Amino acid sequence: MADSSVLTSTIERTSLADSSIFDSKVTEISKENVLIGSASYVEEEMPQIETRMILVQEAGKQEELIQALKEIKVPFVKMESVEELESLDSPEFENVFIVMDFQDSVFNELYKTDHRIIGPPVILNCAQKGEPLPFSCRPLYCTSMMNLVLCFTGFRKKEELVRLVTLVHHMGGVIRKDFNSKVTHLVANCTQGEKFRIAVSLGTPIMKPEWIYKAWERRNEQDFCASVDDFRNEFKVPPFQDCILSFLGFSDEEKTNMEEMTEMQGGNCLPVGDERCTHLIVEENIVKELPFEPSKKLYVVKQEWFWGSIQMDARAGETMYLYEKANTPELKKSVSLLSLNTPNSNRKRRRLKETLAQLSRETDMSPFPPRKRPSAEHSLSIGSLLDISNTPESSINYGETPKSCTKSSKNSTPVPSKQSARWQVAKELYQTESNYVNILATIIQLFQVPLEEEGQRGGPILAPEEIKTIFGSIPDIFDVHTKIKDDLEDLIVNWDESKSIGDIFLKYSKDLVKTYPPFVNFFEMSKETIIKCEKQKPRFHAFLKINQAKPECGRQSLVELLIRPVQRLPSVALLLNDLKKHTAEENPDKTTLEKAIGSLKEVMTHINEDKRKTEAQKQIFDVVYEVDGCPANLLSSHRSLVQRVETISLGEHPCDRGEQVTLFLFNDCLEIARKRHKVIGTFRSPHGHTRPPASLKHIHLMPLSQIKKVLDIRETEDCHNAFALLVRPPTERANVLLSFQMTSEELPKENWLKMLCRHVANTICKADAENLIYSADPESFEVNTKDMDSTLSRASRAIKKTSKKVTRAFSFSKTPKRALRRALMTSQSSVEGRSPSSNDKHVMSRLSSTSSLAGIPSPSLVSLPSFFERRSHTLSRSTTHLI
Repeated sequence: MADSSVLTSTIERTSLADSSIFDSKVTEISKENVLIGSASYVEEEMPQIETRMILVQEAGKQEELIQALKEIKVPFVKMESVEELESLDSPEFENVFIVMDFQDSVFNELYKTDHRIIGPPVILNCAQKGEPLPFSCRPLYCTSMMNLVLCFTGFRKKEELVRLVTLVHHMGGVIRKDFNSKVTHLVANCTQGEKFRIAVSLGTPIMKPEWIYKAWERRNEQDFCASVDDFRNEFKVPPFQDCILSFLGFSDEEKTNMEEMTEMQGGNCLPVGDERCTHLIVEENIVKELPFEPSKKLYVVKQEWFWGSIQMDARAGETMYLYEKANTPELKKSVSLLSLNTPNSNRKRRRLKETLAQLSRETDMSPFPPRKRPSAEHSLSIGSLLDISNTPESSINYGETPKSCTKSSKNSTPVPSKQSARWQVAKELYQTESNYVNILATIIQLFQVPLEEEGQRGGPILAPEEIKTIFGSIPDIFDVHTKIKDDLEDLIVNWDESKSIGDIFLKYSKDLVKTYPPFVNFFEMSKETIIKCEKQKPRFHAFLKINQAKPECGRQSLVELLIRPVQRLPSVALLLNDLKKHTAEENPDKTTLEKAIGSLKEVMTHINEDKRKTEAQKQIFDVVYEVDGCPANLLSSHRSLVQRVETISLGEHPCDRGEQVTLFLFNDCLEIARKRHKVIGTFRSPHGHTRPPASLKHIHLMPLSQIKKVLDIRETEDCHNAFALLVRPPTERANVLLSFQMTSEELPKENWLKMLCRHVANTICKADAENLIYSADPESFEVNTKDMDSTLSRASRAIKKTSKKVTRAFSFSKTPKRALRRALMTSQSSVEGRSPSSNDKHVMSRLSSTSSLAGIPSPSLVSLPSFFERRSHTLSRSTTHLI
């Protein structure tokens, strides 16, 4: 086998120039020239040349390779030395040499004489997939980099570059000297230069040289591709490679967090002022002046550069994020122009107080927030280079600036000279509604729209299902409240005491019922998703940091903003109650407000009921994810999880004795699952979302109507916490006895059995749930819990599991093993020979009342009490009926 190294004797023959012209010609030729199944229609007088494979030395000893050549039906011969080369040369054949080692002298000799050379993985891969052999004028060992176009930057040593280029060609890759849009990967030895900046701007993956070396080490693996995400992400150039950072103006907690993130992203940290630092990250809101004069080599940047680099998964350009001192000449000049031109400072203060007082009076008179500057109206849509998705073009309909924010100000509308209490409350209602709509717009435009934007640098920050979980129905809530805000604005502007505010909320009550429950019910899940993704995904953490620092968020986190919809409806209900108090009895809006308050209460009640249903459904989904092979029909709108019980199987049904069995009691069925012997692995969705592996294996989903008896096994020295179920499948003639031992001490056995019988009785529409429980001695059913946890018992079970090559499925056809048939026969004969006792009569009367439940003839029940009573009999034979 070839080593990881490559001979450098071929340096003279390897071209480092742009090979695009040569590669394009090779591509054109390869479309018409393949080694198998290609037929060139040439003139009849031209002889047809057949392709022949020559197995060189060790390749001729590989049985797998010879078998693959036979499958693809290509003629082949073996060659042991170079001396045989002349004898194999024939005008009838085009020879293609299969070489195991692209390093030995035979390879070099064949390469110098311009022979076509391929490696064994190419043959094996084509035979496996049934594809024709690819045409290549260069030596091609494998196809792990086929269709990849690479460009190199930052390499100083020509020998290293030649070695990397040769390996790429051996794996089927193409090299470009200049970086363009066709390049799929940039291999960088540094984080500077024009090629690096272009790759960052285009979102092209930037790889370390180790990526090529590691791919070459795996050259013999079939179906291996160097561009798969799991393999490629291990060798991506981290954002802070070759960077030494220091932090100024941050709290100890923030500084520690940022230093940890720096090390995770390939950088190092040093104290402020160290000459070896390449970057100084400054908290621009706190630091007004640097404590030292920075050198020309030191980049002094804002924290936005730090978080933006992590978000893009590449080092961002520093020029756009340079820190500007607060005492720059330009800033001093602008401050001087704003200063008052009066010599007396007291006069300045007095004039400033008068101005502020005038502004406060105008604000009190106007129900509307101060009008923003035109530039500020679109502040939510203007993003930095880091946030390429925060552009006006990327805004969607529900993410646009609300119409009310772009309307002409209505502050000129006359306001009542004497403002009533009702008007004051209505104004407060409008102002809070306007603030709430702005918060929803911020959530959508700053967070949701950029995360959903296609073509993000470095790939999607979050998977689509995670985005849906976090934001839910926020856009729908935004649409409804935008309409409510517009209606409230028109009402306040054209104020009249007879105007009805209650009608506005009655008008949109149905929309509120549709939009709020989906979000409120899943808010905790949304919160958990944010916390989990922030811990596991540094780019998402950086994205939140960048946006939370913007003034639109008011330094609030995304979780703090998302809790506003949960709090909004109760707040509106309180304001409407206050408005009703200040509404006269003769005002028709009094009755309307009462109806509006009632409709809001109905919405909140519906949310609570929906939340309970949602939590119940979530529990069922958790069971489905936890149990491997769980039937899909377990998911039902009318079904709910009642109790989960951990047990150990005491018999051979539903699984081997000693197996850990989990029982999931639903309101109409019982799911039986055992602990998996071996967990295969985590589940990964197409969007990259991972779930923990299923820890349980499905055995049987049993309707509660199939449970005929619940046996409470009495406590003895050798039997603790045991119970049994007598079940009768509708398609079988035999009963099945399932015996278990409860392992959980949280739920008493008595409570569990009563709970189980109550739901069985509800399923079969019976009122006498207690009559389903029977007490029995463990000896009667040969139930024993002794030594279940002993070392010998565990070893015996392990040997038994190992010896089974195929897991036995649960089957009702293999029903209870010992004792019952013999017991019934002996008990019947004993009953015929003696008169029943009072005890027997009492038990027989109980069993006769439940004969319809068991679905068995009453004469047969006579034998059951004698069976329970005669514990001394040896139960050696199996039976298929408990009758």
